[in-house]
Amino acid sequence: MSKFKGKVAVVTGGGRDIGRAISVQLAKEGASVVVNYNSSRKGAAETVKEIESFGGKAIAVKADVSNVRSIKRLKSKTVKAFGKEVHILVNNAGGLFARRTLQELDEEFYDLVMNVNFKSTVFVMQVFEPLMGEGSSIINLSSLAARDGGGGGSSLYASSKGATTTFTRAMAKELGPKGIRVNAICPGMIATKFHDDFTKDEIRTIVAGKTPVRREGRADEVADLVVYLASDKSSFVTGANFDINGGLAFS
Repeated sequence: MSKFKGKVAVVTGGGRDIGRAISVQLAKEGASVVVNYNSSRKGAAETVKEIESFGGKAIAVKADVSNVRSIKRLKSKTVKAFGKEVHILVNNAGGLFARRTLQELDEEFYDLVMNVNFKSTVFVMQVFEPLMGEGSSIINLSSLAARDGGGGGSSLYASSKGATTTFTRAMAKELGPKGIRVNAICPGMIATKFHDDFTKDEIRTIVAGKTPVRREGRADEVADLVVYLASDKSSFVTGANFDINGGLAFS
């Protein structure tokens, strides 16, 4: 039986890697999925095609979720396609963009990182919350970096994810009386383009070796956790930040 039959899910940054895995897995469980993207147009189209290949429903919507006006357009297109109720909201959009030390930071880079990783989460939730009712679930993507400060040159990324972690707890308190649960997932090293672009192979090998399970994680493993947090199986879970890092935080 499909967990999410008749439900609508919105996944920001749904065109590749973890976002794509989440979109596909929610659709496999019966949700109609809005695959948001900004620059990953091809990836979003491929995600929708994959969902449609097994009879699922999905649309790809371009929107810069660091811009409130653009978020409102995303909401309008969601309502037009699937109606005035959203049951699952996944704030996955984000990025590191570059590794910079303190003395290499500038205001423009600060705004980029904080806006894409944290401002987007705040205002996507603000815009979509009126469409969400009793039993709805919001899942934010934080990071192991929120716990340990991140790797070299990722101070702003780690800080933006720390803000996401704290905001998740705050919103669980605020939205809980409305029947909306808010949780976050904090991945460790997941085998994605993110690390292909920004983490050297030798560092990935070292980190995987320090992980008790001795490997990197997979995007589908993160998606499975999203499915749990979006479902009624987690109906008494809110305000939690779930580590998914192979035990790295405790090694």
